[in-house]
Amino acid sequence: MDSAFLLTLLLPVAVVSHVLDLPSEALIKVGDRRELTCSMSSCPEKVTFTWTSLEDKPLFASFNTMDRESVMVFENVTKQHENTIVCKATCERKTKQATTKIKVYSFPRNPVISGYDRVILGEVSVLDCEVSSVFPSEFFELEWLHGDTVLQNYMGEHGTDVLRNQYVFTPSSEADGKAITCQATLHLKGVPSDEKTKETSERMKVLSAPHNVKVSGATAVSLGSNLTLTCVAEGNPKPEFTWTALKPDGQFLEMGKSQDLFMHNVSLSDAGTYQCDVSNDLGRQNTTVSVIIQAPPMETLIVASPQSSLKEGDTVSISCKSSSVPVTQVILSRRENGKDRALMTSEGDESSVIIHSVKLSDSGVFVCEAFNEHGSQRTTLNLTVEAHFLEVELQPDSVIVSDRGSSLVLSCQASACPRPEFSWKNLSNMRILRQYKTDGFQSQLFLDPVELEDEGTYLCEVTCGSIKKSKQTEVKVFSFPTSPIIKGSGPYLVEEVTKLTCTVQEVFPANRFQILWMDGERVMHSEFGSFSNGTTNLTSVYSYRVDRKDQGKLITCKVFLDMHGVPAAQAERTASTTLSIHYPPRATKITVSPLTELKEGETVSISCISDSFPVGRTVLSRVSDGIQTELIASDGVETLLTLPSVALDDSGFYVCQTSNMYGNHSDSVEITVNAPPRNTTVEIFPSTDVQEGQNITICCRSVSFPPPAVFLSKLNSETNIYSLDGIFLLINLTPNDTGLYQVNVTNDLGYETEIFNINVIEKRYDTPLVWTDFIIPAICLGAAAALLGAVVNVWRARKKGSYDLTKCNPGTV
Repeated sequence: MDSAFLLTLLLPVAVVSHVLDLPSEALIKVGDRRELTCSMSSCPEKVTFTWTSLEDKPLFASFNTMDRESVMVFENVTKQHENTIVCKATCERKTKQATTKIKVYSFPRNPVISGYDRVILGEVSVLDCEVSSVFPSEFFELEWLHGDTVLQNYMGEHGTDVLRNQYVFTPSSEADGKAITCQATLHLKGVPSDEKTKETSERMKVLSAPHNVKVSGATAVSLGSNLTLTCVAEGNPKPEFTWTALKPDGQFLEMGKSQDLFMHNVSLSDAGTYQCDVSNDLGRQNTTVSVIIQAPPMETLIVASPQSSLKEGDTVSISCKSSSVPVTQVILSRRENGKDRALMTSEGDESSVIIHSVKLSDSGVFVCEAFNEHGSQRTTLNLTVEAHFLEVELQPDSVIVSDRGSSLVLSCQASACPRPEFSWKNLSNMRILRQYKTDGFQSQLFLDPVELEDEGTYLCEVTCGSIKKSKQTEVKVFSFPTSPIIKGSGPYLVEEVTKLTCTVQEVFPANRFQILWMDGERVMHSEFGSFSNGTTNLTSVYSYRVDRKDQGKLITCKVFLDMHGVPAAQAERTASTTLSIHYPPRATKITVSPLTELKEGETVSISCISDSFPVGRTVLSRVSDGIQTELIASDGVETLLTLPSVALDDSGFYVCQTSNMYGNHSDSVEITVNAPPRNTTVEIFPSTDVQEGQNITICCRSVSFPPPAVFLSKLNSETNIYSLDGIFLLINLTPNDTGLYQVNVTNDLGYETEIFNINVIEKRYDTPLVWTDFIIPAICLGAAAALLGAVVNVWRARKKGSYDLTKCNPGTV
């Protein structure tokens, strides 16, 4: 095979097989500098390179292009550099392209753990781990480690540059000083192994408020000896100690700020409660201990509370107490007939007895005696009981009138009695089964809501010891809950009898109610209710004949409760209705302004007014040639139509008709439009050039009103011919009839003329009769028939408000 031919076959293959070199992916760290080289080393000529982005963002790079390679340079790479980039290379008019995916990652810092130094024992604690400036966040994983144990892991989410996770736990005391680790891992292919994982470890400091507080040492010592108490507790940071003594008056007295409390030569006043307060920055805790000073009974007291001088019915507490320790036994007695009768014996330093509702017979001497192994002590109390002077007051103290459904409270007050006993009854001495509340010296009976059966007499009875007193009041109930309601039989038609009904619901007592029908201040009708055992509905019907003058009248139904004690605002209620009187249309009037006879082009307004209720629909129409055409229609009292420039066709009868559901009414007027002659035309049959002896028919047509007078004259001649219908018949013409002719169309508003020429040709010889000699008389007969038609058209034109002369028909002339 020829070598030149072989080179020709292989040459295209060599061009097509040029290779474009470009990495398919590039992973770049944020902040680094990176170069990407696109090359086509096999090209024998200088290559043209083009870099483009497949994504909607700039390339953010600079370029250094040589003959067969182009270098894209990224300076200080950011997240914005992530892109899909195409390198196109053109060699020997052939273009090849390669695509590379630019990926960016950022992992500059170790995780930061916070909250490890403020972990509190036994409380839910939160540790925060945060890694900032990471990208892409969805490829990061956070793990919480305790030694080699994974406590919790978390995968990042797309779109954030801070990876944050919390580890929630409740620490125990064993966690103090133990290390916890937060490890962050970037699971992205291509990241160097030394940059894939970063971790931070911190040792936890478990803090705790003081706890396990205890006191050691002897708490029972003899009078005059020494006392030592020691307070111990756990806590971090190390707690501080404070000793205080709780005095009988409730006050705290600080005794020292150390773990040990030492007291020398104790006395009876040193007995009591001692408190050890332990505190640090996280809290405080305390514990108490009771110190007993052992001695013979001393300061034995007997006390009556509230006092030793009482009123009958009071409650008294008699207590016996000794301050010596230990007190083995306390006996509380009452002296009767010279002997002590034991009321209460207690093992300890105190004994008491309560006497409820003391009587006069409870007066006397009470004895308190305390015993222990070292001796005894005795003291007495004289108790006096006196009778009460009871007073009772009941509010309200007069007759009470209450609205059904309202709330009513009867209040009974007792005075000069410490613990009165209340009872609510009726006149039959039966207990009232209604809710009542007694609070000390007052008892309240609640009638909520008040019902009809609550009407009656109420008795409040108060017992104070041997004394009993009562007060009574009377409750009357009424019901007037709503305003009356007026209903009518409407619509109200003129001259018809209609009824209005007034109803008031659930009233009581019905026989005390009066219903008044009022026109303003005038009473038209009244009636009373009848007796009823319960609530009832009262109804009153008022009938009357409707008159048109009642339109808009306000009719009021007033209901009045004639019952003493009812508040004025509740004794009277009213309802009103406004009468709406319906009637068919009347007094329909059509008005034309300025005149009913107009000139063409003038403005005219046509107004229709009618009286009806409900307001009817008004239709304005024009009647012409027996045909009625609706011009305008509206709903309302007045309908107005304005014709800004009237024409001859606007002449005719105008009819205004108003109608509603009850009937209709109408009025009419005739409008005439006048106009001077215009559009005048003249037609000549059979022609303006005729033979001597022939006839000519002249037809004149014009538009005008009133009908014009039509004159035909030959110029330069004094002869005028008048035509009623604009048709002129010239018979047996001679050459002398040749010349200019003028038609004058005139009415009161103006005139119009038309000039034309007639040429009569002289006969040269006699000719036999032909068929055309017979058609002329026929044309004349036709013209006569047309004349009659013209008269009819003139009459019709007058009815229409225009005048149009007869159109001549060549076929009939």
